[in-house]
Amino acid sequence: MYNPITDLSKARILISNDDGVDAHGLRLLEKIARTLTRDVWVVAPENEQSGAGHSLTLHRPLRIRQVARRRYAVDGTPTDCVLLAINKILKGHKPDLVLSGINRGGNLGEDVHYSGTVAAAMEGTLLGVPSIALSQLYKFPQPVRWGTSEHFAADVIRRIAASEWPQHVLMNVNFPDMPPAEVNGIEVVRQGKRKIGDQLEERIDPRGRPYIWIGGQRNEDRNAHGTDLEAIYRGSVTVTPLCVDLTDLRTMEALEKVCR
Repeated sequence: MYNPITDLSKARILISNDDGVDAHGLRLLEKIARTLTRDVWVVAPENEQSGAGHSLTLHRPLRIRQVARRRYAVDGTPTDCVLLAINKILKGHKPDLVLSGINRGGNLGEDVHYSGTVAAAMEGTLLGVPSIALSQLYKFPQPVRWGTSEHFAADVIRRIAASEWPQHVLMNVNFPDMPPAEVNGIEVVRQGKRKIGDQLEERIDPRGRPYIWIGGQRNEDRNAHGTDLEAIYRGSVTVTPLCVDLTDLRTMEALEKVCR
């Protein structure tokens, strides 16, 4: 179990994301983190890495660029950023908490398998640091309601950090697409079902060759009670604990009986 962090003012916080080092959500999360502690470090991708998942760069060298004091950009994935931050930049004094986000767009249901935002938190978890992914739901082309994230994020981070949870678990937080005054509160819910990739559009390039766009359309279930999707569309901030150990224990027990 992670030890609860009841006083974040003494904590070292590492921030990363998948929208890139210049993203508005990253700067907002940095601002929020600085209300919790003065010891805040940012290590984020040079460019947007949405959909990168938990990918690691193995076949080319990585470069670290110092942007400002305690602020770095890495020409790699969110996973690369957290790995280099903990094992290189902050080596010898690793962070007490990893925050990833705030992502422009929700990470709900099966999004968590593709999300670079969630992957950064997953890497922090694998490296033994309690980690939280944060995302702000919005509907294109409407503006992102960053004020909702700003209003609730610090309180949610404090509550989660002060709790005790297993070391193989990361926390996935999503903020609803509505003004802060209309939010119903915070709910702890399970992962719902929302699969990207149902919309494939085939086109022809100027040379007459076909290509395919994977659309953003998602087939989602907003009615399953107790899920992140149902709760967030009802107006709640959602918190979902995700396990990095993918072993299904029930199936494992059943297989042991037939494989003896």
